[in-house]
Amino acid sequence: VQLVESGGGLVQPGGSLRLGCAASGIIFSLNAMDWYRQAPGKERELVATITSGGRPNYADSVKGRFTISRDNAKNTLYLQMNSLKPEDTAVYYCHIKNYDYWAQGTQVTVSS
Repeated sequence: VQLVESGGGLVQPGGSLRLGCAASGIIFSLNAMDWYRQAPGKERELVATITSGGRPNYADSVKGRFTISRDNAKNTLYLQMNSLKPEDTAVYYCHIKNYDYWAQGTQVTVSS
């Protein structure tokens, strides 16, 4: 199993970023996927999930601002993040539920 993330970086408050997570070694379309994040000094928290059938669910803190999606043809999970706030600053991880497998993480920093 391998998960390779992309798309993190520095953005100003109110800006947008899109994270990607390319999966290999699994039948991607059959697996539910998650995005988590961990801010300095805080516990890792669930941001969004998407079922194998494409049904999303979100933490209250990101509802209406973030969109989780998947492209099964490309074996890739996405997280579109809009209206970013400084409190969204964290390392973001994609995760495969069935394997409890984590990507390496990508830093997102929201700052002016």
